[in-house]
Amino acid sequence: MRILAVTAELFPFVKTGGLADAAGALPEALAKLGADVRTLLPLYRKLIPLVRGQTPCLKTDILGWPVSVYAVAAKGHRLLLLEAADLFDRDGHPYGMKGEPFADNDLRFAVLSKVAAEIALGAISDWKPDLVHVHDWHAALTCVYLSEATPKVPTVLTLHNLAFQGQYAMDRAGVLGLPPHLCTVDCLEYYGDISFLKGGLTTASAVTTVSPTYAREILTPDMGMGMHGVLAIRRDDLRGIVNGVDQDVWDPATDPYIIANFTAATVTRRSLNKYALLQALGLAPTQGPVFGVVSRLTWQKGIDLLPQVVPLIIARKGRLIIHGEGDTALEENLRALAKRYPELVCAHIGYDERLAHMIQAGSDFIIQPSRFEPCGLTQLYALRYGALPIVSRTGGLAETIIDANDAAIEAGVATGFQFEPANEEDLRAALDRAIDAYNDRQLFRRLQAQAMQANFSWDKSAAQYMSLFESLVGPDASAGDTFPHITSETFAKIRADRRLAGTAGSSTG
Repeated sequence: MRILAVTAELFPFVKTGGLADAAGALPEALAKLGADVRTLLPLYRKLIPLVRGQTPCLKTDILGWPVSVYAVAAKGHRLLLLEAADLFDRDGHPYGMKGEPFADNDLRFAVLSKVAAEIALGAISDWKPDLVHVHDWHAALTCVYLSEATPKVPTVLTLHNLAFQGQYAMDRAGVLGLPPHLCTVDCLEYYGDISFLKGGLTTASAVTTVSPTYAREILTPDMGMGMHGVLAIRRDDLRGIVNGVDQDVWDPATDPYIIANFTAATVTRRSLNKYALLQALGLAPTQGPVFGVVSRLTWQKGIDLLPQVVPLIIARKGRLIIHGEGDTALEENLRALAKRYPELVCAHIGYDERLAHMIQAGSDFIIQPSRFEPCGLTQLYALRYGALPIVSRTGGLAETIIDANDAAIEAGVATGFQFEPANEEDLRAALDRAIDAYNDRQLFRRLQAQAMQANFSWDKSAAQYMSLFESLVGPDASAGDTFPHITSETFAKIRADRRLAGTAGSSTG
């Protein structure tokens, strides 16, 4: 099966979060099942060396902009790199700079989606996909552009985070090549604007998200981010598939970023990584626990709760290391916290892959107090590295971590600590339980061993994706219309739901 993947991020080329890790690891897992996956990715500035001296396999105008596509094999990936210099050859991260989104993100990702649609319809002479797999709102317009095309090409939209929806003014529709009959409540129209994500949800052949729990949560008004009505209509086409871990990239036995490699059988070597981490970050040595946080620094991730529990961590001889970037106010609060406790707390603002690996290998616990979390990958890396996760009971965190309650400890299956709701009091209680377990060295080693035995490779998840893809590209798919038929009548419920809808999640990041 030939699969075109479309994404704004792809590890190891460009990464701001878990989307890049998932989009980067899945193609390799699908290839093991016989799939031919090519990933369409914008040619951001730092990727330009990959195409020097290359001849494009496609050169055309898209939405009034000259574009070229280069077929490149690099770092185990088969890439289709989209060159549109005025749109992607910029400083900053993929979506903006200095905390602000680029003003033309709608155009940038519409061009990405439109190019994907053209490739799906055969624009590259020697390769035509059987199916298109698009990730998040950045690529969702691919499904819209293909919805009226002939021949039909099945599309799958994967939601990594429903909070980001690509919402823009309706008067941008013409610039984006979106005809009026698609800019209605049946497809793109969303509170008077257009939503890339809603367009994808209404036109994709199937919709997946990154855990079964999150797939259920987003059908509710509380967690549906204003899209629960649309998702309710697509309920039969919605499936939750848990993300996996790239076990070659995240392997403590071979990880080149850490001081001392180790396995479950040699887990005592972790202590070398712990003290190397503290030394590298200028923190005082301790016989107490080290807590790590590797996250986007946002309200969603519960990062605002951390300053409130620092006194507890310090009182119990702990250290806290926070690594990530996000909301400016939170970043400043964390910097102030680290300045107040310079030998006890470190706030490293930014993202560094090496440091992320060092924190997993050297921390005793990884804290994830998310208010909602579609899947989460940090806790899966933590399990593999023997850093016990402390997580709120939501989304993929609830599915992947088994709480160390008395029954689970007795049964020998506990792998971390859960708490709910995501507030200071319950996080504090979870930290107390974790530190008590740490001080019981026999129990802690047992929990570490159980965590490291957990298997979250991509093999099972890739097989679920492949099964879905095969159901859409079966012998009858080419003869029939694989796209859903959603009429104005079926949207009556959505109009009613608007009176109850919560936050629209219009972030463009």
